[in-house]
Parts: sequence; structure tokens; C-alpha cells
Amino acid sequence: MAFTLHPNLEKKHFIADLPLCRVLFEDDQHYPWLFLVPRRNSISRIMDLTKEDQLQLLQELDFVQKVMWEEFKSVQLNVAAIGNKTPQLHIHVIARYENDPAWPNTVWDHPVRAKCSEEVREARIAKLKRELQNFVCTAFA
Repeated sequence: MAFTLHPNLEKKHFIADLPLCRVLFEDDQHYPWLFLVPRRNSISRIMDLTKEDQLQLLQELDFVQKVMWEEFKSVQLNVAAIGNKTPQLHIHVIARYENDPAWPNTVWDHPVRAKCSEEVREARIAKLKRELQNFVCTAFA
């Protein structure tokens, strides 16, 4: 059975496929934001993954956090697997700044969402694709 994304995740921008996860970009001007979605169907929770996949997920999460940290120079990274509205397992990795609109609360506490300008969105996506591909070539070879 081919891997499929939940409709809520299909709207996100594709960045890369890691050995386990599809990496997607959330278009939000205030928060550099990625999703890791394990390419396994019918998985809602981390504990639903095999032990091997859980370990791979942790490696990929560590890798993506390092890329986000280096690229966006944030003061904090928020990492969450919530799934209340989108039941397919996906991990949020969000760069946070002390001057962002929701600080110090969660990004979900800030009701006003705005997309990036096309220029900013395309620059972020290109930078993330480049960094993820460079790292994948060395880390998962």
C-alpha cells in the first residue's frame, strides 16, 4: 500500500524525504516550522511505530532540530506530536523567538496566522531543502 498523507498535511510544502520521514514546511511568517511525518500508513502515535522506526524517528528528529537551530538562530525549538486535529502521526519542529507574537506561549495561543511573502517562503524552502539534502547525503549514507 502506497504511503498517503492526511488531507491536512497534503497542503504543506514538500521539503525532503528522509529514510523514515517526509519533511514538510508550514507556511507561517512568524515561525520557521517543519513537520516530520513517518511514511507509515495508519500510524497515530509514536508508540505505534516499530522499535526500529522509533529509533529512526529520533535520529531524524535530532537531525532536523539541528538544521532548524543552525539555519534560524532561534532562542528555542518547540517539538510536539499532538494529533488532535490531524490523527496521522506528525512531529512539529518550530523555531521560536522572544519577539514572536505568541512568546512565551505556544504558537497555537496566537490566533492570527499569516503566510510568508512568496520571496520569504521560497527562500526558506530552498535553504531547508539544500541543508536537508546535504545532511542526508552524509548522515544517512
